[in-house]
Amino acid sequence: MRRLALFLVCCFALPAVHNAAAQPAAWKTRLAESMPLLGHRNWILIVDSAYPLQSSPGVETVETSASLLDVVHAVLDTINHSIHVRPNIFMDAELPFVSDQDAPGVSAYRTRIASLLHPYTIQSLPHEQIISRIDQAGKTFHILVLKTNMTIPYTSVFIQLNCRYWSDDAESRLRAKMKAAGK
Repeated sequence: MRRLALFLVCCFALPAVHNAAAQPAAWKTRLAESMPLLGHRNWILIVDSAYPLQSSPGVETVETSASLLDVVHAVLDTINHSIHVRPNIFMDAELPFVSDQDAPGVSAYRTRIASLLHPYTIQSLPHEQIISRIDQAGKTFHILVLKTNMTIPYTSVFIQLNCRYWSDDAESRLRAKMKAAGK
């Protein structure tokens, strides 16, 4: 009887364990599949667990069941190994003002995310301004939202992709030449 009970427990438990193990691989696979297709003006959002499911047709949301820091690390690694895009990183201006009293663990998160993002320039804007930019971009461009298990507000990392092989300075020089030529 014990063997039968053990057998039944295994039969029901293994699919659940398999699904839990497969889900994180699914988001990494989706990221890897998307990266060659994503380009200048696309966005990748790594968001907290309360981030809303958006209804715009250009927005794709993927549940990661992973920590926000792990997902940020994986996304930046994927971007940095691409030949065609580089990250422009945005974070909520509200984050420095969130207290541990209101959101336990926020100070530790700020320290860890600062360490992870130290090689990059981070643009800090009020949350609603970032959301407005993303909403506007989603009308024309694809946005990949990777939802994490983070439960601290204003911790999301918003990455607008830019062209790796064409710098902002090169674009400025081009526009200046065009303006000087009357174009």
